[in-house]
Amino acid sequence: MISLLTLSVLLALIRGNKGQNPTVTLLPKFKQVYVGDDVTLVCNHKGGNKPTTWFINGSPQSMQSYSMLLTAVTPINNGQYKCDQGGSMGEPYNLTVLELEPHAQLSPSIGGAVMTKGEGRNLVLQVDDDLKDWACFVLRGVSGFALGVHVYEKTKRASIFAELKEAERATFWCKKKKTEHRSNAVTLKMTELMVMLDPPAVPALQGEPVALRCVVWGGPKLENAIFYKDTTEIKSSPEGTYTITNATQNDNGNYSCHATYRYSHISAQAAKREGDSDAQELKVIGGPPAAALISKSHKSLWCSCLSCPVSCTSYLWYHTLFNDPYARRRLSENDQTITIEEEGLYSCRMDCGKGFSRFSNVYNYKADHMPEFEVLLYILVGLAALIILTVLTVWMLKRRTCGGVTMQATGRGRDRETLMSVRFEQRENL
Repeated sequence: MISLLTLSVLLALIRGNKGQNPTVTLLPKFKQVYVGDDVTLVCNHKGGNKPTTWFINGSPQSMQSYSMLLTAVTPINNGQYKCDQGGSMGEPYNLTVLELEPHAQLSPSIGGAVMTKGEGRNLVLQVDDDLKDWACFVLRGVSGFALGVHVYEKTKRASIFAELKEAERATFWCKKKKTEHRSNAVTLKMTELMVMLDPPAVPALQGEPVALRCVVWGGPKLENAIFYKDTTEIKSSPEGTYTITNATQNDNGNYSCHATYRYSHISAQAAKREGDSDAQELKVIGGPPAAALISKSHKSLWCSCLSCPVSCTSYLWYHTLFNDPYARRRLSENDQTITIEEEGLYSCRMDCGKGFSRFSNVYNYKADHMPEFEVLLYILVGLAALIILTVLTVWMLKRRTCGGVTMQATGRGRDRETLMSVRFEQRENL
């Protein structure tokens, strides 16, 4: 009996220990991770947060936190992730980053990636199909929540109101119901300082311009901003913007700014104030392959993507109104070339099955209208010609009138002379 009891206890312990092994969980729980996403790997262990050792492709990492944040991921982050807590090693998680863009775009209507505490911001969702089947979510820390989506049928766009609540950072994304199609993930971060360094809310792409803004809460008059990279001063700007014209990996780093400002809109005698921002990470990535749009003629456009994978088999064309960047709509054409008629901005990209290539450069098309100065010139010339024609017509009419009177007077004179001649001849005969 004792041996049977001991065996039962040992079996129970073995079963219990099996349940104690930690598991690695990906947050947000994306079925497919796209390049540029921010994701968090969490080592879950029954009993709560414990000291953790992480392994990437078998190599131990120095961090001891139960969560590992990966920002703006690329294929470099591909690999096997495992964690050890209290001597228990969990099953590995295999991370694969797809070097394509997701099926929808989510972006702030204004501002960048940093907000002050208590502030909110609208994120605009753009999709190729019907908006009614899309839902949006937020991850604050390790807790996820559903968000209300405001759909505007007339303008064919949707938006969500993004708030951090008490979280230091939060990731927002949208997903089409009953499919795996989703938008890019947008991460917003909180600062409690008056001055903030505001980088873009989307990943910085290699070869493209990146603008870093030094912003002061409350909208005072900015007199000067000094920008720093890794605590080293790099530029002084009264406009409050530092622009990297051609971003490369060398631009990676932590950026901050020091602002000098006055609340002169409140009082003309407002005192000068100064303040520093938090440091914000800038990570430049290669990004998905980009399509290229070439104008074959004024109305004929051609799309190509030489660096796209073989899974990219069809072409997608888009038209955007001049005065509304969020009014982009997908055209019905799927050929490599199209002929355009409507004025606006045109771009293309390739459909690669699980995602898309990056959008091409934009082609600005305006119909062949006559320039305004030429129209004015033609109007003036026409008016001048009309005036000249009118003057000539009046002059000719007057001349004809005067000529007729002279001829009549001359005729009457001749008749009088004839009559006098006849009378003179009659007198001589008498």
